[in-house]
Amino acid sequence: MSFSEQLRREADHVFQAIRQHPFVQGLAHQNLSRETLIHYVKQDVQYLKTYAKVYGLALAKSQTIEQMKFFHERIGVVLDGEALPHQNLCRAADVQYEDLKTHATHMAPTAHHYAHQMLATAYAGTLGEILAALLPCHWVYVDAAEYLLREYRPTKEHLFYDWISFYASDPMQTSLQDFLHLLDAYADKAGTDELERMKAAFLAGCHLEYRFFDMAYTLEDWTLPVTQSQSRK
Repeated sequence: MSFSEQLRREADHVFQAIRQHPFVQGLAHQNLSRETLIHYVKQDVQYLKTYAKVYGLALAKSQTIEQMKFFHERIGVVLDGEALPHQNLCRAADVQYEDLKTHATHMAPTAHHYAHQMLATAYAGTLGEILAALLPCHWVYVDAAEYLLREYRPTKEHLFYDWISFYASDPMQTSLQDFLHLLDAYADKAGTDELERMKAAFLAGCHLEYRFFDMAYTLEDWTLPVTQSQSRK
């Protein structure tokens, strides 16, 4: 069993939970609220800026031309390619994508934590740890889109057809396989301690992907909850 197969097996419960999360199910049933869609896009725009930076740091730590080319190509996809699914969500919410993209938004707690966890891994970790930290975002979205395509068979009239078809597309599938190949090739030469750190980075990313969808669905922000004692004052 390859290292990536081991990771996928250990994280299967998280992948299954993401498929059943109200946000993903909301995509399937076309019933996500306008506020949820807007909150998700605003947060994802900010998160993807960090995601692209982490790819840049991975490129700087690359050891082969193959690795350099992979990270260079992925930076372009992250910066430009993600516009299509974002635009789909914005059409459903009846807002202009450019308006959400150009106005600065503070990261919600989960997005903030996820972004900084990835940056910390990129600065302090090995290339293998960075690969493992980057992988969940790609793998989770491809898996969720495949699930939606297989279980619900959306037509072009489906409100979120572009979102689903983008992440389930052949280019995204091919890119994922390239990612897994690169990770497994690196893992074959890594020591036991590094492999454990890589696994930890991957599993943390999977859990944070789940929480990112939850953040969007619950409209998470930095507002403190009001306790009963506070409300009586």
